[in-house]
Amino acid sequence: MAYSALSSLMHTLQQLLQPNQRLVCGSCIPQQHVESTYQSLCALQVFLDEATEEAKDIETLKRLEKRLRDVVYKVEYRVDSRLRNVIVADCGDDRERACKAFNEELQEVEKEVDSLKKEVMQIEFNKRGSKSAELATTSSSSRRYASEQNTVVGMEDDFNAILDRLTAQTHELTVIPVVGMGGIGKTTLARKAYDDSSIRYRFDIHSWVTVSENYNERQVLLDVIISISRDRTDESYETMSINQLAEIVYKGLKGRRFLIIIDDLWSTEVWDQMQRLFPNDNNKSRILLTTRLNYVADYASPDFPPHSMSFLSLDNSWNLFTEMLFKKDLCPPQLQKIGKHIIQQCRGLPLSIVVIAGLLGKMDLTHDNWKKIEENLNSFFGTVSEQCQAILSLSYSYLPQYLKACFLYVGGFPEDMEINVSKLIRLWISEQFIKARSYKRLEVVAEEYLQDLIDRSLILAGKRRANGRMRTCKIHDLLRQLCIIEAHNENVVHAMNANVPMFSEAINDQRRVIVPFDIKEKHVYPTRHSSVITRAGDINYRSRFRQ
Repeated sequence: MAYSALSSLMHTLQQLLQPNQRLVCGSCIPQQHVESTYQSLCALQVFLDEATEEAKDIETLKRLEKRLRDVVYKVEYRVDSRLRNVIVADCGDDRERACKAFNEELQEVEKEVDSLKKEVMQIEFNKRGSKSAELATTSSSSRRYASEQNTVVGMEDDFNAILDRLTAQTHELTVIPVVGMGGIGKTTLARKAYDDSSIRYRFDIHSWVTVSENYNERQVLLDVIISISRDRTDESYETMSINQLAEIVYKGLKGRRFLIIIDDLWSTEVWDQMQRLFPNDNNKSRILLTTRLNYVADYASPDFPPHSMSFLSLDNSWNLFTEMLFKKDLCPPQLQKIGKHIIQQCRGLPLSIVVIAGLLGKMDLTHDNWKKIEENLNSFFGTVSEQCQAILSLSYSYLPQYLKACFLYVGGFPEDMEINVSKLIRLWISEQFIKARSYKRLEVVAEEYLQDLIDRSLILAGKRRANGRMRTCKIHDLLRQLCIIEAHNENVVHAMNANVPMFSEAINDQRRVIVPFDIKEKHVYPTRHSSVITRAGDINYRSRFRQ
């Protein structure tokens, strides 16, 4: 994307401006051309920040970003290629020729970047103030809402129905499916039940496992084992087979009353594999599962109907919206009418409502700002699912430039993964996604970026450390799909799929590639520029240059 592309090229030029830089001989580099190009890039980045805040026409902004991105990507590739030739050249004539070619390239780049700066500066935006995106973000940060709580506004009847089935007097093992479309609140409802003290005390064992579309049987077994025996270390079952792990789970549950949450079940075949783990000892044990698919819910519980989630009424939608945005305060009277029009566009889908609340929570509370959002929403038509995707895309479009690449990068992690925050922050920093601020360490700034994304309901807060700092985070699978689509369009990051060979031509032009743990690295393959190849969840990097 444009902003991260600018940051990357600026980082390269900044290294060349260092007085004691070691990459190339200082006398080889004409400092005035480097400095001039760097200043032009800085101006473009500031302009892009302000354009994001002030633009009324999102399509114009997208065209601007694409124009900047395409030019800067090509320029950076040329600079890096020439610079690489200087670095690898032997002393003597080869090095002199490489330096001359680099200098000539740099002068051409200087002219192109200056021309680009003049071109984009001519674009007219509907000015709405002079604040930069970053200042606008921090000015509204005081209106944080409880995004980490399991808010079940409008779901009280659903919760009571689940509570009745979990506490029913039936002694045999009971499976309780909760079914509904993505974003309707199945996981929120299950989590509320799982954490409820009146339910937890009834069971000896509590375990939460997330299945997802790509079922990882081993990980599911390990999650249950940790719930059964917390003193067992990873090393003790690292070499165990699937059958050995399954036996540990079965024996650990045998004779004990358990509550198992199976979140995001996608297939009957997976249920067939999982149900053998759970003994039926007629001791009131319960399994609560969530799924989007009716036939999976019916298959898992053929004797009892699943609990079907319904869309929120307009009143409940409004209550959820105001609770997320204003906490216990009231919505200002001048915003109530337009606010309800905005919420109508969410069509009772909780995910759409909380994301819209997150978007408006980062704006000044003015009728003009809300009117702009309403006009954008009115232009969308389609099913509830399509409308939801449009709302998520709108929220992404209104992100400050410095947050966009950070957000899209999260989509490269596996679905439903608990992402280690410390590792994520180090990845962001290594990619030059984090903008330095005076008197603040980059890690602190990165944590603020993450909190900003959480406040916008684009990232879900996970576990916390004893000192209150965040240990893990997650992303809703619908938002992850948005990340994957936008990251592909913007060429930010490409997440490898276990079914795609490592040498596939599909990744030939990708700038960054994330490789899942279960893919064996057997091939060396080219990627454009100095694309980082990263194992998901790990911090090992390798740069691949096209020859």
